[in-house]
Amino acid sequence: MKFILFFSIILLDQLTKYTITNSLSANSAYKILPFFDLVNIHNKGISFGLFSEILPAWLIIIIVGLVIIFLIYWFFIADKIIEKWGLIIIIAGASGNFIDRLLNNHVVDFLYFHYKSYYWPAFNLADIAITIGVIILIIATYRTYKYRLNNE
Repeated sequence: MKFILFFSIILLDQLTKYTITNSLSANSAYKILPFFDLVNIHNKGISFGLFSEILPAWLIIIIVGLVIIFLIYWFFIADKIIEKWGLIIIIAGASGNFIDRLLNNHVVDFLYFHYKSYYWPAFNLADIAITIGVIILIIATYRTYKYRLNNE
């Protein structure tokens, strides 16, 4: 079941990015709601475009690849089911963005929320998966430590 979820996340992520890339020109926007636009942003950096002008694309690809390898290792040594679920969701999201980097040297971000002069950086479904996976890991860690504290 975990691997079905893994491939579903990657497939949905790549499909949405493909649709956006073929529907909107780069750096353009389509207003959906007063606070939400679909955009086609090419993120050449890491999270929120960090290091886009500092690190070369090949170095970012190597770093992301090493992080994914570490996460896969962690998945196989994890002993809690909730931890494995969180990790497989993170790995799927990271792999979706990694595919973009390998194919295009950038990640396509397309979900853009804003309110008046306040903006949240554009993101994609892979980013959502990574965030959900991290939340699951935080919950798993909290539960583990709460259990340990109660049983000392």
